[in-house]
This record gives sequence, C-alpha cells and structure tokens, in this order.
Amino acid sequence: MRPHPRALLVLALVLAVAVACLQSPVAAQSRTTAPAAHEPAVDSRYDDVLDLRGAPTVALPGDAKDSNPVNVFADQGAWHAYALPVADAPGGYGGFTGPLYIAQEYPWWLSTSFSRIRLSEHGRVLDLAGGGKPRFTARPGSLVQAYDIGGGLGLTLELRYATHRTALVRAAVRNTGRTPRTIGADWTGSLLRSAEAPMRQAPALVAVPEGVAVDFAKVRAADDFLTDGTERFEVRHAEAVRTTVAGDTYRTELARAFTLAPGAQRSLDWTESYTFTQAERATETRASRQVLAAPERTVRSVDTRWRRYVDGVTTGVPADRRRLAVKALQTLVTNWRSAAGDLAHDGITPSLSYKWFAGGFWAWDTWKQAVGTARFDPGLAQAQIRSVLDHQIRPDSTTRPQDAGMIPDVVFYNGPQRGGTNWNERNTKPPLGAWSVWQVYRRGGDRDFLREVYPKLAAYERWWYRNRDHDHNGLAEYGATADPANGSPAQQRLAAAWESGMDDAPRFDAALGTSVVPDRDGSGRVTGYSLTQESVDLNAYLAADQNHLSMIAAELGLRTAAHDWKTKAAATARTVRERMYDPATGWFYDSALGTGTRLTERGRGIEGAVPLWTGVASPGQAAAVRGRLLDPGEFATPLPLPTVARSSPYFSARQYWRGPVWLDQAYFAIAGLRRYGFGHDADALTARLTDGAAGLTGNGPIRENYDPLTGAGLNAPNFSWSSALLLPLLAER
Repeated sequence: MRPHPRALLVLALVLAVAVACLQSPVAAQSRTTAPAAHEPAVDSRYDDVLDLRGAPTVALPGDAKDSNPVNVFADQGAWHAYALPVADAPGGYGGFTGPLYIAQEYPWWLSTSFSRIRLSEHGRVLDLAGGGKPRFTARPGSLVQAYDIGGGLGLTLELRYATHRTALVRAAVRNTGRTPRTIGADWTGSLLRSAEAPMRQAPALVAVPEGVAVDFAKVRAADDFLTDGTERFEVRHAEAVRTTVAGDTYRTELARAFTLAPGAQRSLDWTESYTFTQAERATETRASRQVLAAPERTVRSVDTRWRRYVDGVTTGVPADRRRLAVKALQTLVTNWRSAAGDLAHDGITPSLSYKWFAGGFWAWDTWKQAVGTARFDPGLAQAQIRSVLDHQIRPDSTTRPQDAGMIPDVVFYNGPQRGGTNWNERNTKPPLGAWSVWQVYRRGGDRDFLREVYPKLAAYERWWYRNRDHDHNGLAEYGATADPANGSPAQQRLAAAWESGMDDAPRFDAALGTSVVPDRDGSGRVTGYSLTQESVDLNAYLAADQNHLSMIAAELGLRTAAHDWKTKAAATARTVRERMYDPATGWFYDSALGTGTRLTERGRGIEGAVPLWTGVASPGQAAAVRGRLLDPGEFATPLPLPTVARSSPYFSARQYWRGPVWLDQAYFAIAGLRRYGFGHDADALTARLTDGAAGLTGNGPIRENYDPLTGAGLNAPNFSWSSALLLPLLAER
C-alpha cells in the first residue's frame, strides 16, 4: 500500500482493509492497492488474432453439420471454455460468455454468461458502460474486459486458466476520482437449458458456502450428452459471499461493501472449475483456494508461459505472418484436453467448435498436431503421442490379438467397456508416428522419450506388413480390421477409406471398382481386410517412417536395427518409384492389387505429391510432379493444392476430399517442392495459400478445409491439424 498525503483518507483505507480481512482468511492479503501499471501477457500486436466475441442462443452449439458460431478460448487442457461478450450487447457486460463445457464427449453451453459482476453504490446498480463503450480484448493466454463506469470509476476483468480444471477471474475496481467511493458487488447468472430431454434435466443450480455450483445428473445419451452424475461446475470466491438460488437463476452477493480511496483499486477474485469426478473436485477445491490466496502468482506464471509459447511459434516467421502463427497457437491450445476418463494423457482434439470433434484424439491428427505443438511445448507434444500409443493393441489382447501393434483410429473419454460409440478400432490411420516422434525429439531432445516409444512404433510398422500387405509384395494397402462393425463388404470398404484419412476421395469409390479382400493368417483365419489397391500415399508414408525409425534406432545406439530400417526404407521407396509413377502423365497413382496396374483412370489426387515430401521420388519424377502442381488446370487453382486435380472428372470444389484444399496436404506438397530444390515455387504457393484462404490473415478461424476456387472456409472452424502444420509452413519459407 502506498502512503497517501491525506491522513484521514489513509485511516479510512486502513479501516476498509481491516473489515475485508475479517470477512475471509483469504482476503487477509489486502486486495485494496494503488493501481499498478498493466503489463500485457504478450506483445499487444497479437491482441485479437481471432475474433472471440459472441454469445450462444441455444445450449447445444451444433449438430453433425453445424459448427458453433462463437469462437472460444481454453488453456491448460481444461474441458470448459469462454468467449468475450459483444460490445453492443449490454446484457453480456460484466461477464465472460459461457462457459462452453464438454459433457465427456460433446460440447454444450452452460449459460450465455454464468458469472456477471454488478457494482452498486448507495443501493443503485452502476452502469458498467456509463463512461463510454467497453473494450474487449483476446490476448494470448487471457481474456480482458475494460469498462469506464464514469465518475472516476473503472472496472477491468481478466480471465486466465490456473489449472487444467480451473479458470481464475480477477475483477479490478479502480477509483481515479478525488473522493472515496463505497462500492457493493454481486454476481448473477442463469442456466441455458436444452429444449430436449434428458439433457434438459441434467444441470441443477446449488448454493455453496463460497459461491455457487451446478451439479449434473447422470445422462447416457450416446450421441449427445454423457455424464456420470459426478460432474460439477463450481464458482468459488475469495471474499465472503452469500448466494441465493431461484430456479435456474442465482445471485451471489459480496458480504460487505468496500471503500476505495482516491487513486486506489480493489481486486475481487474468483475461480470457475469444471470437474468430472469427486476426486477431481477435491483436488480442485484445494487448488482453487491456493490460487485465490496468491492470484498474482498465477497471473505471472500464465503470462510467462504464454510469452514462451509466442516466442516459440514466431521464431523464424516473417513479421507479416506472425499474427497467423499466434492464431494457430491459440487454436491448438484451446483444443488441448487434459487426461480424463479413458484418456490417460493430455492430447489435442480436432476442434472444440464442432460437436463430433470436441472430445476425442485421432491418431493421424495427433501425429501432425504434435509436430506443430513441439514448436512451443515439446512436453505437450510428447503427451499427445502417448495419448494414442496408450491404446495400441497389445499381444495379450483378448479381443483382437491378431492386431497386436495396431493403433486405433480414434479414442475418446468413453472406451468400449464404457459404451463409447465414438471410439473406433475398425481401422487405424496413416503411419506418420515415427516422423512425428522424430520432429518432437528435434525440438525437445528427450532421449528417454525416444527409448520409451521406439518399440511401440516398430510394432506398429510391423503390423502394417503383417496385416495390410495382402500379396506380400512389399506394398501395403489401406483396409479394415476384423471388427464386428466391419460385417459387410460395404462396411469394410468404408472403414478402409477412413483408414486413409481421405474418407470420400474418388479413388475409394465402389463405382470405380474399389473393393476389399479378406486377409488371413497361416491357419486361414480372417485377420482383416485389404482394399484391392495399393495406395501411393500409404507406401510413401511407410518409407518415411522407416527412415525415421532408422534415425531413432541410431540415436539409441541400436546399430543393427538402424541398418535394417534404412534398408527397408530404401526398398519401399524403390518400389514406389518403379510401380506407382506414370511417366505418361507425370504423376504418382495407386496401383491395382495383384496386377500392379496404375489406376490412372481415377484421376490425379494430391496423394501423388506425397512421394516428394517423403523423398521417395527421383529428381526427374519430382520435376514432373512440380509441373502438375503449378498448372492452373491441375493443382494451381486460385487457392492452390486441392485434394483432387481440377482436370479430374471427379473434382468437386466443396465436397470434403474431392476438391477442397486441406492445409496438411498442402504442407506436404509444398515441403516436397522445397525438398527437391523448388524453394521459389514453395514460397509462392505458401503466399497464395495464406493470402487466399478466408480468414487466415484477418481474425477469422482456421478451417478444416477451403474452397479451391474462391478460398471460402469450409467445414469445422478452429481446426487443429490445419493450425499445427501452418507453423512449419510459415517458418520454412
């Protein structure tokens, strides 16, 4: 507390602090101080890289086709998120939009603004915008609201995440006038209920000694809402408060008003925690009290971490693209989910903004996301890789021992034993694990991590050749597992298309002759199914992973294994060059199982550029592929590098994998050009992508994919793998 020249005012201030200290032991550290100069969490150049303003109108943000229109912010792997209010909507003033919470696997809005602070003087509620329009800012690591109440009063609200389950909100009330002010405070909020049962009956408000809570009933609506009846959202205040609940609305009132001397400010702090289990609740109760006892410590820690994050993603990036890099960073962190349920390690979901992508970890998403995450947090990147390796099929599996080494397509909060309908072991995903691990190792240098995951990666590689090389010719096929859900040829073909990650690409059309054949072990038992085509991207990926396994083995001192993997990689690369490249058209294609015929009639797909990224192509082949990539009639569309060539009869600009631009595949193609010495072309394509894809250079979200003819954003907003591979794309220019 700074000394004030007027003794009477000092006495009044001391008495006010003493009263506050008697209210709560936490408050004994005196939250009435002279205003400190505000230090932004990071450089203000990165304010509002993403528009986080908005408010929900319904509890469910989107169904299978619709995405949440409000962009949100989360941190530390929390399973609840927030946004900023809209400047011209006073009904949201004083609170943060939300929270959006995940009911184990699906996102729901709990409220339009659950904790809205109101200030009063002499029994009259003050207009928070009485002195002018408020300012709402999204900074890396925090959300900030600034209000000019008028008459020398100001209010600032800041939200940061203190833990993986708890957000800290600080409200600073400032008196810049010339006379003392005695201020009261309360908080109000209402539930935003679903219109449908059983979700409508799930949440219930309850008053608790330190604030207010929402308890959730047990609901097992597999495709909409999953709770166990142990979940809770709880607001805990540092100061003594009293709460009343009336139906779906509550009011929490500060037990005593406080007096602000001229030039002083008062901090009102509270935490908001979302937990799944009783054990988590107990842990967060202790953590919240510690945070509220020393909130400045949390602020410093969070801001320091985010400065490090921003430095990590902007290093080596041209100045005019650094805001985009920070947007990618913010997207990845918001999609970070900490361990919960059957998810044993932290990971990153594809998009918190999309119902089906909010609560699970996909294997090939994870490989790519870890590469981007390693640029700012190698430890989190390692956790992501563990999050999918945790569920690798073991040799002692009682349900699918034939799949020992396979990594399931996607894992969620609810595994098969808990009735998880989104968990998928019908197929795996493209093998990029060793590449991902090596990139993470280059950033973090953790040799123990290499030692831990190497046997698992090696087992996964062996699984591909044991279960997906139908004719044992060294070229693998995408396929499906011997799973009850793969009970018909149509389901088997569907799972195989999913395994490629390019679900509805023309090369998997049944009408074009794509079918499946059963794979059998030595006893004749069916162990899975293979497509009747050997895919060029799959085998190029396998060659790359074999090379990376060789590098990992060498780093671990496993010389024989390193040599064997290098030899295998060379053989795989040679086979791809000789069997899958068509000199007449200058492109790589899938080949027919058995005959080896290149399937050129299915048109050119972006998968034909993967051999450049993996280094499989010869220099002459790379030059020919470059020609196609730069041809406006092929892949150099207005927004370049569509998934299907514009010349293809199956090209469809807005149909998922039949034309839209996916930034991961664009990255592979551009990095491939760079690998073969076409750096100028790579830079030009990068510039066209970042300038032409809607929202990238503004404050719009990073999308799942884009229209190659217009650049319009398509499908899920705030998409993780697009964000992850933008980071190396920007830095490698």
